[in-house]
Amino acid sequence: MVCGGFTCSKNALCSLNVVYMLVGLLLIVVAAWGKGFGIVSSIHIIGGVIAVGFFLLLISIVGLIGAVHHHQVMLFFYMVILFIVFLFQFGVSCSCLAMNQGQQEKLLHSSWRIMSNDTRISLEKKLDCCGLFNNTQLQTDFLSDLSLCGAPCVGKKSCLTCGEKMLQHSSEALKILGGVGLFFSFTEILGVWLAMRYRNQKDPRANPSAFL
Repeated sequence: MVCGGFTCSKNALCSLNVVYMLVGLLLIVVAAWGKGFGIVSSIHIIGGVIAVGFFLLLISIVGLIGAVHHHQVMLFFYMVILFIVFLFQFGVSCSCLAMNQGQQEKLLHSSWRIMSNDTRISLEKKLDCCGLFNNTQLQTDFLSDLSLCGAPCVGKKSCLTCGEKMLQHSSEALKILGGVGLFFSFTEILGVWLAMRYRNQKDPRANPSAFL
């Protein structure tokens, strides 16, 4: 049985908003996973991803309610806000994918320098690593951190640097966030178009004289 135009538009818009809810949750969870490794203080764009995920989750709920009740005002604000979310999500996703390893290292280094010794020691124990990067430019800082390091790997004498571990996790997080965010940002244009089309359709259950 083929559904009518109104019913099909309603079902499509509801399904699309459920997808947006899942994408919003995914962005928040992956960004929070990156935050758990202390990366967010260094790569502030991950905080932007959390904000985009939150607003996407919120607007998808508004869109779902508006679609179910065919609420003209809610659908209008849904279209406007979803387009704004698309612009931010597209920009943040491109920034995630464009950030190379050199830029990540600079951000990690600038964040590491402003950390207190207690914060560094706590992070080293959490990640089981010592120091940030062991290279000639940062040799003095690395030896200083190594002398204070209390990570479990010290007893094994086989410690990786925290910079290596943080880069690994930050690269994974940025690729996932950038890829998922960029792919689904284009579906938000479809959501805006579908909401506009659905909003202008007549609800067959409504009083014909009440339709604007």
